[in-house]
Amino acid sequence: MENFRQVNLPKQIDLLGMGIIPFDLLYTVKKYPSVGIKIDAESLLMQGGGPVPNVVVGFSRLGLKSAIIAPVGNDPFGKVIVKELQKEKVDTSYIIQKDKPTALATGWIEKSGSRTMVLSREITVTPSDIKLAELPIPKILHLDGRDMPATLKLARWAKRKNIVVSFDIGSVRNDVSEVFPYVDHLVVADEFAFPFTKTKNIIHAIEKLSKFCQGTIVITEGIKGSTGKEFGSSQFVKQKAFKVKNIDTTGAGDCYHTGYLYALLQGKPLAERMIHGSSAAALKCQKAGARSGIPNRKELLSFIKSKKRTY
Repeated sequence: MENFRQVNLPKQIDLLGMGIIPFDLLYTVKKYPSVGIKIDAESLLMQGGGPVPNVVVGFSRLGLKSAIIAPVGNDPFGKVIVKELQKEKVDTSYIIQKDKPTALATGWIEKSGSRTMVLSREITVTPSDIKLAELPIPKILHLDGRDMPATLKLARWAKRKNIVVSFDIGSVRNDVSEVFPYVDHLVVADEFAFPFTKTKNIIHAIEKLSKFCQGTIVITEGIKGSTGKEFGSSQFVKQKAFKVKNIDTTGAGDCYHTGYLYALLQGKPLAERMIHGSSAAALKCQKAGARSGIPNRKELLSFIKSKKRTY
């Protein structure tokens, strides 16, 4: 079994993430094909993906220290994923190698920038895979809730260590509500928030989520922007989405988290965190692939200063 452990590990890092880590196969097409139709792809992009790994890479590009807990198979896809992360200067010491195939995500990206994704995943993280005594102490723990028993183990550990917990979920899948009491920053897509709260009103959705999570809550709505509220505050903060040439929305939510959490570490108030999040998401949408458009610090700060148009 290959050993991914690196030497001279930092005892304290900026962000530790745990979540699914699929290998992405992204096809660019004029239009998503109807049933029974064969079409030719205009291009193919292959790279590691996953919401949490993308945030971890984003932090590294912003000049911060990050590490990832995620499972990969002992196969070519798993090896490529790890090498990509190491090239991005992400600490891969906590990658878990298993005798199951690496998760694969296949996507079709239309000319409009819309995308359709299919995930094939058998590999998971279990609580026994996580050795808490061996983990670095991060300033932020970022989770996606796919493997809930392991997620809860880490969230409870973070609370004992006074580590800020951030949570991301893009759609209703498994029941993740059990982790909400441990979450300090719940930044979720409308595709999750509205079905979960059984409302289509953004204010009502935040108010209902506040009954589960006593932390800051932000709901993103694509080009409609985002709305957030600090727990205990009566003020709702709205941020418009920035208008850019949209090539691919894959990973836009991940970049929103990256910018938001980066600003959080800088001590920025909610409104500025949301500006950073929206800016990072807009930059990403100008390039195909979840990782390709993740900005570095100079790109992000320059975009924020440029006063781009909004929707």
